[in-house]
Amino acid sequence: MTGTPWQASFDFEGASLWSPRLEDARARLNLVRPAAYARSRNYLDGAVTQLSPYLSRGVLSTRQVAESLVERGLSWEDCESLVKELAWRDYFQQVWKHQGNGIDQDLRQPQAGVCHHQVPAALVNTRTGITAVDAAVEELYRTGYMHNHVRMYTAALACNVGGAHWLQAARWMYYHLLDGDWASNALSWQWVAGAFSTRKYFANQENINKYCYTHQRGTFLDVGYDALERMKVPEALIENVLPELRCELPEGPWIDAAKLREILQEHPSKPVLMYHFYQLDPQWSPAGRDGDAIRVMLWEPEFLLKYPVSQRVMAWVKALAEQIPGILWISAPFAEVFEANDSPRIHFKEHPTTTHYRGHCHPREWLFPEVDGYYPSFSSYWKRCESRARAMFG
Repeated sequence: MTGTPWQASFDFEGASLWSPRLEDARARLNLVRPAAYARSRNYLDGAVTQLSPYLSRGVLSTRQVAESLVERGLSWEDCESLVKELAWRDYFQQVWKHQGNGIDQDLRQPQAGVCHHQVPAALVNTRTGITAVDAAVEELYRTGYMHNHVRMYTAALACNVGGAHWLQAARWMYYHLLDGDWASNALSWQWVAGAFSTRKYFANQENINKYCYTHQRGTFLDVGYDALERMKVPEALIENVLPELRCELPEGPWIDAAKLREILQEHPSKPVLMYHFYQLDPQWSPAGRDGDAIRVMLWEPEFLLKYPVSQRVMAWVKALAEQIPGILWISAPFAEVFEANDSPRIHFKEHPTTTHYRGHCHPREWLFPEVDGYYPSFSSYWKRCESRARAMFG
């Protein structure tokens, strides 16, 4: 450990640690160190994979990551922790797939101890007094990145210490995350808040100091866990706000529905490949359709209203979309763009946000495609996956 937090940034005016190019995303696969990841991932400078901005947008799949580890000849013992975390990502997606909008509500049981449905103002304004959390939120605003362990600290602070219901706080964090995935985000917040787990997650100052290399004493978190769980809302977290989450389309080569209909009529034999916020794989080619296809990136207003994101996230999505050859951008509902007789030529990947699409629905590249369905806990899901995971590594 170096004691220096890993800094990630997507700087639109300069070099980016996350290039939107597919070859750069794939190059990162060979840089993943699963044994080091297992030892250090909870530390602020741990050997995290830096793959989540690609995984969340469908540029890479969890299975591709696992297969790259197998191809490198790595052992199951070294890779178990990382593969398990990949399975967590798929698990959350399976829950969203089978529960739909149910993940926007307390899923397993009501969150206990809710005082309000806003977000602590001190958290939004980076003035909680917990140095590691305040610095992490500043980093989130500046770069769109927050270390996963600190996301848990932030959620615990908001919900289990500050008394916030998880939903609005989760929406606030998702808005800023470059790797924002609503299932992973919402269900992680629910897990921390005890609405999708057997108990609430707490972290005291000693724990935060250990993993974030801070040396704070005397904060409202500098107590034992028994006292922390019984604590009244600290004065620093009493004031609450509802952050304004404005979402604006980026500048780009937009076309309207009329223009797209004209293109469809001019090329009646060409298939239509659909892309969206969670499906931006530039090499997706269903049924061998390579260059001879009409590729459409649909920015649906209803989706953006329900899942608003910041300008930084919009710019990242735009940069990834621009890697798709000949992509056409349109902001309109699916039903206003396509007619019933278009369905035979439309292809799209399965996703909870595309259930209203009509056409050929293709499966996503799951880590374990045979394991499908709703599992009320990750442990029950992992029981079905573990033997298959071990078998991948021989």
